[in-house]
Amino acid sequence: QVQLVESGGGLVQAGVSLRLSCVASGITVVAKTMAWYRQAPGKQRDLVASIRGSGQTNYVDSVKGRFTISRDNAKNTVYLQMNSLKPEDTAVYYCRWEPTNYWGQGTQVTVSA
Repeated sequence: QVQLVESGGGLVQAGVSLRLSCVASGITVVAKTMAWYRQAPGKQRDLVASIRGSGQTNYVDSVKGRFTISRDNAKNTVYLQMNSLKPEDTAVYYCRWEPTNYWGQGTQVTVSA
């Protein structure tokens, strides 16, 4: 059974950093394309970053240079390092095994001005 469990969200001030974690079970993240999405209130869920099995990464323009997606194969975990956070980064962040319908439960990130 596949499970994705996110953690690391919180309430922070603008400019600080957070690191989100997505611990996977039932799959091996190194062999998969894994992604982080986010959904702000009243908006659709959008792709933020992805990492392929090859290690190739992809980012939405609004987070390039601030966010970094990575994985720890030994821990079977995918991370999203978020630096220089802005209020517009406020959202629920979800981990997903691309392109399947396996999602985590989400972790709330709130950035105050």
